[in-house]
Amino acid sequence: MLFAILTFIPFLSSFAEAKQKDFYTFKVVNSRGRLISLEKYRGSVSLVVNVASDCGFTEQHYTDLQQLQRDFGPYHFNVLAFPCNQFGQQEPSSDKEIDSFVRRVYGVSFPLFSKIAVIGTGANNAFKYLVEASGKEPDWNFWKFLIDVNGKVVNAWGPAVSVKEIRPLISEKVRQIILKKKDEL
Repeated sequence: MLFAILTFIPFLSSFAEAKQKDFYTFKVVNSRGRLISLEKYRGSVSLVVNVASDCGFTEQHYTDLQQLQRDFGPYHFNVLAFPCNQFGQQEPSSDKEIDSFVRRVYGVSFPLFSKIAVIGTGANNAFKYLVEASGKEPDWNFWKFLIDVNGKVVNAWGPAVSVKEIRPLISEKVRQIILKKKDEL
């Protein structure tokens, strides 16, 4: 009996991993401590970003990310921000402090999640999926992963690639959603 159980456990583990087919199948905790299913973003394009408050990239990225959210969201597009303190210890604050800071300083209206690890053994499962699916692993703050309406990774960019540089691709993906919805009417 014990042998049967021990051989069944790896099967369950691989079944659970196989079930996680796309980014939107994950659940994460938001900055206010509530468990959120990413399914709520299915059907829209998402830009997933590991953010930090004390980084040289902070000002420009938060400003541009908020502009993207203002221009394209929330029905067809969302920035999904995940604070991370793994790179240069540049996100040392609590979730509540981070949330307050970005809303006050940058007027952030996009979803902000609980601080997580994005690489290594303790990495959040959603980010493990992003790294595996894209073949690109964050090595600093403000890595950006573009997710399509079905939860698949379109592409990923490091912090040296500005939000403005990828804006045309996001615009095209949002345009495709709008045109598809018009065709369905």
